[in-house]
Amino acid sequence: MARDLVRESALAGRVVLWEESARDGAQAKTLMSADFRARLAREQGQIFGVDGPRHMVFAAGFPAVCVEEFEAVRQVAVEAEGAVSVAAVCRGRAADVRQAVASVRGTAHARVMVVVPASEAMAQVMTHRSARDALEGAVTLVKDAKGLDDTVAVDVCLADASRADHELTAAYAAALTEAGAGTIVLADTIGCQLPTDTAEMVTRVRAESGDRVVLASHLHNDLGLGLANTLQALRAGVRVVASSWLGIAERSGMVATEQLLFLLAHRPELAAQILGPGADAWWTAPDLPRLPGIARMVSEEIGVPLTVTTPIVGDGVGTISTGTPFVHPRLFQPFDPQELLGIAPSVVLTHLASTRVVTVVAARHGHHLDDAQAKAAMRWVKTRAYRTGRAVVPDDAFAAYLDGLHDTVTGDQE
Repeated sequence: MARDLVRESALAGRVVLWEESARDGAQAKTLMSADFRARLAREQGQIFGVDGPRHMVFAAGFPAVCVEEFEAVRQVAVEAEGAVSVAAVCRGRAADVRQAVASVRGTAHARVMVVVPASEAMAQVMTHRSARDALEGAVTLVKDAKGLDDTVAVDVCLADASRADHELTAAYAAALTEAGAGTIVLADTIGCQLPTDTAEMVTRVRAESGDRVVLASHLHNDLGLGLANTLQALRAGVRVVASSWLGIAERSGMVATEQLLFLLAHRPELAAQILGPGADAWWTAPDLPRLPGIARMVSEEIGVPLTVTTPIVGDGVGTISTGTPFVHPRLFQPFDPQELLGIAPSVVLTHLASTRVVTVVAARHGHHLDDAQAKAAMRWVKTRAYRTGRAVVPDDAFAAYLDGLHDTVTGDQE
């Protein structure tokens, strides 16, 4: 039997991210090619260097979807071997479990995640049985999967755990672990939980299921609370947390990988508030400057744009356009984007520009303005913004204005 590095990490108090952009992200109407999935998995592993498999599970896909999806999962398992722990996801059916195991078999740190319903309503829809019967069937599936290949770790995702009976969930979390499950994923499948509900669910299930059970979270963002709920799960003791690049996942998505990882890594004192005093989240600290590049890579692949309001990796990070923030940029930012992420600061011209801002941007284009020219340029910037209805004045338009100003001054001198 192979070592379960994810389970070992969680039991040691380290944080493990379960990456869902390739799998759950597909339910956000996106499709990553097999080549890109393998590349993304390798890039994510490099965030943690040699400890990639300990800190990153990459859900490569859902092999039962079609032949192409099976082959994509297999390619990721082979090509990202050793960079991350690769997982195949499947329904709670014997045939699907066999297929998932086959898609990752023979590769290092391979995993399958079996999705089974935890609530009565979801059990009736998914299996036409009671929740207890569905969970009992899952125990058998875990044993069968381990019997197929005991080098493949088996995880169980309890769908709709947010609306399930916590006592029943805890009892079967223990039973599934005893049967050989590595982690038990508590899913807020419809994104309905408030942070207090998440804390209560995790606390009760942890207390009643026993110390051997490793809980994970998979919390959707339908109410805009995916990040807050994930932080509550971490505070309550969960150490394996699902996330997705740019937050893509079914419907309104889930917590964004770049946001969660940065939040847990950029300030040790902040991580201590979340994880508890003295907590050591990492075997190898994450290489945060890799985050913007990976985010851009994902954005280009799936066609989901990075915007000015996207935290951590968006177009607005490190930009300054107004007076006091321009003079005291560190005072108006929660972190230094250049120091932590390698994002160089940039000054953007908008209708709020001061003469200081205009002068700096002009210098960037090789023009040195006196006071009168700076005031004239500022008036031009503001007028153009309101005339076009666009706050940002493009650099090329301003450069053309400056060239004209320079030509006029030169002509006057001649």
